[in-house]
Amino acid sequence: MKLASYSVGNDPFWGAVAEGGMVALSPDFPGWPSLREVIAAGALRQVAATAKGRPVTHATGTFRWEIPIPAPEKIICVGVNYPDRNAEYKDGTTTAPPNPSLFVRFARSFVGHAEALIRPRESEQLDYEGEIVIVIGREGRRIAQSDAWDHIAAISLANEGTVRDWVRHAKFNVTQGKNFDASGALGPWLVPFENRSQLEDIALETRVNGEVRQVDRTARMIFPFPKIVEYVSTFTTLVPGDVILCGTPTGAGARLAPPVWLKPGDVVEVSAEGIGTLINSIGEDG
Repeated sequence: MKLASYSVGNDPFWGAVAEGGMVALSPDFPGWPSLREVIAAGALRQVAATAKGRPVTHATGTFRWEIPIPAPEKIICVGVNYPDRNAEYKDGTTTAPPNPSLFVRFARSFVGHAEALIRPRESEQLDYEGEIVIVIGREGRRIAQSDAWDHIAAISLANEGTVRDWVRHAKFNVTQGKNFDASGALGPWLVPFENRSQLEDIALETRVNGEVRQVDRTARMIFPFPKIVEYVSTFTTLVPGDVILCGTPTGAGARLAPPVWLKPGDVVEVSAEGIGTLINSIGEDG
């Protein structure tokens, strides 16, 4: 069962994804206004079970997809987490770094499935980065790798859109180029996490206008999911609803010769086995 956040006009909902649309579940659980509260209550499977056999309440085309967790406390992103991506850096070594590279993003920098990513007026260098997303389900600090799987509640996808020239605006940080409003996407939905086979070795692929640009498998990640959870929780308490983007493979537009940037009208698809496909078009900042 897949669970999603969506809106109808100005009214927010969450519910189960069904053939032909959504089954609204949020009206039945007023104490849990978003999927963040459902996760905090450890109730993803409970609410999903209530959708069985129920009719669609909002047909496809009558609602807007939102990011799955509307107001996470933290969105943490892992950079350079696949070997071929690491090799792109011309620093004289292909040795894997000892620790993950991390940065943070704001919720406003993401849109939901089927919404347009916005190329900002300040730059034409909007790029794509397909990624696997994990959502934390249990609070923890200094979580051991052996316990990390128990702290994951759900999985999803991201297009971690990046404005490339703006990640070079300062000497050390990438924050600006990673946080333009509506420059990335999360979704389409959450898949409840049940066991490590859902993540340990799955294919991840990014396509632009139908052309495969990125492809790799999570088994090749430099820092596996338990290591990411352990490392991040060393310095900050992870809480239910926190979102972690786990790195992108080689093949982003910046690494093509010459670089190829996303332009209005392009369509980017990010797919992963057992999760689904996140699809977004590209629009312009009006």
